[in-house]
Amino acid sequence: MNNFSKIYSAELEGIEAKLIEVETDINVGLHSFNIVGLADKALNEAKERVNAALKNSNIKPPNQENRRITINLAPADIKKTGSQYDLAIALGYLLSTNQIKDFDASDKIFVGELSLEGGLRPISGALSIAQMAKDLGFKFVFLPKVNAYEAALIDGVNIVGVENITELIDFLEERRPIEFQEKTNLDFDLFEGSVDISEIKGQENAKRALMIAAAGGHNLLMVGSPGAGKSMLAQALNSILPPLCVDEVIEVTRIYSAAGFLNKNFAVINRPFRSPHHSASPVSIVGGGANPRPGEISLAHRGVLFLDEIPEFRRDLLESLRQPLEDGYVFISRAKNVLKFPARFSLVAAMNPCPCGYFGDNEKVCRCSAHEVFRYQKKISGPLLDRIDIQIEVPRVKVEDLRKPKEKNSSRAIRNKITKTRAIQKNRFKRLGLGISLNSEMSSKLVDESVAFDEQAENFLKNILEKSFISARGYYRVLKTARTIADLEESEQVNSGHLAEAFQYRIREN
Repeated sequence: MNNFSKIYSAELEGIEAKLIEVETDINVGLHSFNIVGLADKALNEAKERVNAALKNSNIKPPNQENRRITINLAPADIKKTGSQYDLAIALGYLLSTNQIKDFDASDKIFVGELSLEGGLRPISGALSIAQMAKDLGFKFVFLPKVNAYEAALIDGVNIVGVENITELIDFLEERRPIEFQEKTNLDFDLFEGSVDISEIKGQENAKRALMIAAAGGHNLLMVGSPGAGKSMLAQALNSILPPLCVDEVIEVTRIYSAAGFLNKNFAVINRPFRSPHHSASPVSIVGGGANPRPGEISLAHRGVLFLDEIPEFRRDLLESLRQPLEDGYVFISRAKNVLKFPARFSLVAAMNPCPCGYFGDNEKVCRCSAHEVFRYQKKISGPLLDRIDIQIEVPRVKVEDLRKPKEKNSSRAIRNKITKTRAIQKNRFKRLGLGISLNSEMSSKLVDESVAFDEQAENFLKNILEKSFISARGYYRVLKTARTIADLEESEQVNSGHLAEAFQYRIREN
């Protein structure tokens, strides 16, 4: 009797999948059913789910075997969490007890939670598992049918969606075929966003800043009185961003799949717009937890993270954004390993100039003392401000502007221009052999190499730097913004006009 079997499954660590060997050994002795290999409680409960699922599928379950059953999940030093091992455990048991024909399991990965009647429930991280299977050379991934569309975004591996364990056994014993999932073709519907930029009355300077931020992926801070339209402007930004490309769809969908946020959608095809409340905890924003999951900054990857009333957020939370804003990643440290989550987002922040909101307002008197204004504005640290490329004031909209008809310059028209500008940047970096696509992602060394000035711009820059207190990081941020402004005008060189406009967007430092 073959009393040993090995089936392959997968564990999700952050958004990365790792291969797990599910070894099953059957020995003579009094009945026992043990799962070893650093399994959590949800996984230990798999014993009951497997027993019930097999019994209700008219198969002899483990609890009717008067033998010692040991399931080992290897490597043993990786913590195993979740219920996706149910299917692999059930198959390993059936192979070890010769209840199904032996099959070649070396090129197959099995994942899925079993219901008590033998059906397969959806899992998290199907896309990451399919990607891992492709990278490691596996030919088949067997998983719940509801996850098959999502996993089929990955080309080069056969995705097999299964309804229940009986259907899978019939397929493995060649009694009944199962149709493999066809490669998922993405349908990129034009995303219009919740607010069209033409709906915003006045605020021409703010709209220009939005356009530059969208074109180069720059961070943006808006300071203004309550009701000036800061939140509406932030929502309009998402409507002028170009659609995600296929690679970006896979990146973002992997994050949402690992976090369990896909629901009925099998892919995220629109750029994310995340707007957490100021009472959110650092773990919910940055990521982590007992079983580390992506936070809001990772869920905003390739999209927009909007922090409304940014001074109201906890100081430690705001400071934790500094590294992701610089690197495009967030690292979650644990005792045994360090998890890396993508976090390449555009930060859009809004704030009032003071606690009452009317400091500097032309129509309403501010009731705050000078100390209160200073203390409120200092809630945002200098190092964090230094990482925000575009910082603008959003004044109150005049009544005559509100009465004007809707503008003709729609989000669709602006999006087309931004798409063209981003293509210019991507082609430039591709010629240089770099794996980046936006000006905001440039290193200081790359800025020095790729931002060319004419003589007049050189003199202007030298003159303005002598009269300002801008930091070295702020200097490079200005050059990145100027490079984006030049790209919007399809100019090879950065001139003094581009530099002057970029410099005026650093109001908080002057």
